Amino acid sequence: MAPVSGGPFVSGPVSVAVPATSANLGPGFDCLGLALDLHDQLTAEIAGPGVLEVEVVGEGAADLPRDERHLVVRSMRRAFEHAGVPQPGLRLRFENAIPQSRGLGSSSAAIVGGLALARALLTEGSVLDDGALLVLANGIEGHPDNVAPALFGGFVVCGQDEDDVWADQAPIAAAVRAVVFVPPTGVSTEAARGLLPDQVPHAVAAANAGRAALLVAALGSAPHRLHRATEDFLHQSFRARAMPASYELVTRLRAEGHAAVISGAGPTVLVLTTGDAEALLAATPEGWASAVRDVDHIGVRVVTP
Repeated sequence: MAPVSGGPFVSGPVSVAVPATSANLGPGFDCLGLALDLHDQLTAEIAGPGVLEVEVVGEGAADLPRDERHLVVRSMRRAFEHAGVPQPGLRLRFENAIPQSRGLGSSSAAIVGGLALARALLTEGSVLDDGALLVLANGIEGHPDNVAPALFGGFVVCGQDEDDVWADQAPIAAAVRAVVFVPPTGVSTEAARGLLPDQVPHAVAAANAGRAALLVAALGSAPHRLHRATEDFLHQSFRARAMPASYELVTRLRAEGHAAVISGAGPTVLVLTTGDAEALLAATPEGWASAVRDVDHIGVRVVTP
């Protein structure tokens, strides 16, 4: 079938690349996030009325839905609704490299990628500027610590207060790299959040706030502080029983002096380092995958299909 376009939509396919992300980075619960140079590539084309074709290859190909339930599709629909345009038929292809349910922002990549795809399909995208995409993405995800770095790239300090959502890039030293250790099975974000206590002592909250503040400085200009700055008191120990192997790896790596944390809601383990990142790969548990990742400083971007 020939492509369909016209009206508010461009002709021909459009593609976006959206990076993986690591939220929290230890103490920065729901407020710090980092974009990594691992990308999903999503391609969309306007089709005839009522058409929805979804192709998924790579990560999640065996499990992800091929209908309106897919998170990319839902995010695109939300963007078109916000822009006030008719809901078009869509022909979609998703080439996924980000592991699903591993704490590397696969859902945020789908949300931000879907919103960016919708913007790229519009002939007039001003109603979907970056600020609008942040608010829409946060509304779908529920918190900005993954969607913000997926949108803007780099190291992002973010938060929300009712309808007010903010996200600002903070400096990150060029020497900082990330090593990720990805276990073979995932943990749902909902399950991990369900293990958190409703309250913590004031002293614990104060210590965690101090570490989060130190982490902003450590990543920017004092990387020798990364080990101390990535200490967490709010969430990792409470989630340990949902990912005991991951928590054991974090504990072991930290005992060796490495700035190891649970990535997002887990179970991936992430190490921030300015040293010999490749040498850390020797710590990979049997059956796990691992890789060295640089920081993605761009965020979601339109690419050639």
